[in-house]
Amino acid sequence: MTKRKIIAMIPARYGSKRIKKKNLRLIDGQPLISYIVDTVLFTEKFDEIYINSEHDVFEQIANEKGVKFYKRPEQFSTDQSTNDEFGLDFVENTNGDILIQILPTSPFITHEDISRFVDKMVGDNLDSLISVQKHQIASLYKREPINFSLLKPNPPSQTMEPVFSYTTALMAWTYDSFKENMEKHNSAYHGGSGKTDYFVLSGLSTIDIDDEDDWQLAEAIMMAKKNYTPSEPEYYDEKVVHHAETHVETILHRDGVEQNVFDQANKEIVHVKDLLESMDSSKSWSRRVIDTESNSMTIISQLPGEGNRLHYHPNWNEWWYILDGEWKWFIEGEEKTVRKGDVVFMKKNRRHRIEAAGDKPAVRMAVSRADVAHVYPKDE
Repeated sequence: MTKRKIIAMIPARYGSKRIKKKNLRLIDGQPLISYIVDTVLFTEKFDEIYINSEHDVFEQIANEKGVKFYKRPEQFSTDQSTNDEFGLDFVENTNGDILIQILPTSPFITHEDISRFVDKMVGDNLDSLISVQKHQIASLYKREPINFSLLKPNPPSQTMEPVFSYTTALMAWTYDSFKENMEKHNSAYHGGSGKTDYFVLSGLSTIDIDDEDDWQLAEAIMMAKKNYTPSEPEYYDEKVVHHAETHVETILHRDGVEQNVFDQANKEIVHVKDLLESMDSSKSWSRRVIDTESNSMTIISQLPGEGNRLHYHPNWNEWWYILDGEWKWFIEGEEKTVRKGDVVFMKKNRRHRIEAAGDKPAVRMAVSRADVAHVYPKDE
């Protein structure tokens, strides 16, 4: 069989209304369209890749990325223009056998998604392939049940007949079937009378940016993914009773710290040496130095034998710098000794407590965030 020419086409209107110039708006420093172009390039499944738009700014992006640009006629770029119209214009004016349309408004589509989609289109010898998402939950159409009965008990969701909805992130047609369906039915988008199948997307790949709420969600996901490190699953310990505290000043008071100053944070310059010399070393004390929306830093001084209660932080890593003295650090039951100049890092969910050691006050700089939960386990 002769190898068919596979064309990737990324449609990108300039005049989007719900989000102004959506495809050019920066998300984490790059225009939205850049994410899908990079993913398509990485896929290495296509003979040619096009950005299809009415505006020349996308030709500049196409040139920067090393892909082709197709200038869409203005009459197919209005709010009323349909995918059928600009799709037919494209297939009639480019040379290919299979058209894979990939929306730039789905930035979390992966190259694995695209590869499997193309393989299914080619391998199953389809005329059309449409991406969908699965909903295994009670669903309605025009207020009428689709996959359940009003007069019967609701089945467990895992046994319910699934319903599928378009994601539209990935669509595919053969050039011939698209043109034939447009000629016969004046519509090719849904597959018409050809051999059509469906490809299930899931998770983040189903996210499509249509309005400002979608944009804010996508931006939050994008930033979270940058800082996300996969970890092994952890579970609530059924054998332990827990309680959580978040108010740091109260926590320190319960830990036996006598003097706590929390209303003098965020001075432009703090001379730590001068601060330490100004405090009463005969008593335990704390001083909040930094307090912002992203982090906090508190200096804590305790006398030998004093410390804190066994606890852990379920959602936050923290660290300390030892300013003076010596501490015994009990981490998951193992005792460690740290001294002036040491840095201690504590990964979230690790149980730990500290105790000042030696023969003089021990001072530590605690760096975390002001609202981090301190969870205190107590054996039943």
